[in-house]
Amino acid sequence: MCAPAMGWGCAALDGHEIRQNDPKRTRANILAAAGTVFAEKGYSGANVNEIVALAQSTKPMIYYHFGSKESLFAAVLEEVYAGMREYEQSLEVSGLSAVDAMRRLVEITFDYHAAHPDWIRLISVANIHGAKHIGGSTTIASRNAAVLEIVQRLLLRGVAEGVFREGIDPLHLHLLIASFCFYRVSNRHTWKIIFKRDLEDAADAIRQRAMVADAVLRYLRADEPPVG
Repeated sequence: MCAPAMGWGCAALDGHEIRQNDPKRTRANILAAAGTVFAEKGYSGANVNEIVALAQSTKPMIYYHFGSKESLFAAVLEEVYAGMREYEQSLEVSGLSAVDAMRRLVEITFDYHAAHPDWIRLISVANIHGAKHIGGSTTIASRNAAVLEIVQRLLLRGVAEGVFREGIDPLHLHLLIASFCFYRVSNRHTWKIIFKRDLEDAADAIRQRAMVADAVLRYLRADEPPVG
């Protein structure tokens, strides 16, 4: 039975084998299984046989749909980035002030990272390998440009409302938000050992969520000194 990764749907339902004449379902199921295995064992440690077994598929089907293990990993990364970007695109802020809209963006970024630890692991694996598996992907670049457009629109709205200062680089602001949300998940195990604190504790998570939103908004405040 397939174990869905990153919230993807599983094509093998109720223990029934995948019908080989359903290519979309077969491809989706392979991606889900591959996401689980790559997240657990990394790229080098992942074995195609494990992916085959989890997907209830065959090696020929994997190579038919993806061509190689490397291309399969690239497809998994494209899928997980798409999930994050679609989540951000669903942000509805038309009726909110710039401050409230920016706070909401920070909150949903925090929530997505917290809810998808496998996403964190897969991005970490990609970086361990120098992101070479996605170097030729135009899909990832174009989809990720969308978040900077969202950030830029909110910054411009905040400047127009007189609540955000000018000169903020959208990429740097995205880095500020994402780095906190990513790090608290990626390093939660070592922090638990070193500091005897569980970063995933529900009460602590609520405080962390509010803290990063407050920190971002204070950085953006119009009465702060200009960015040098």
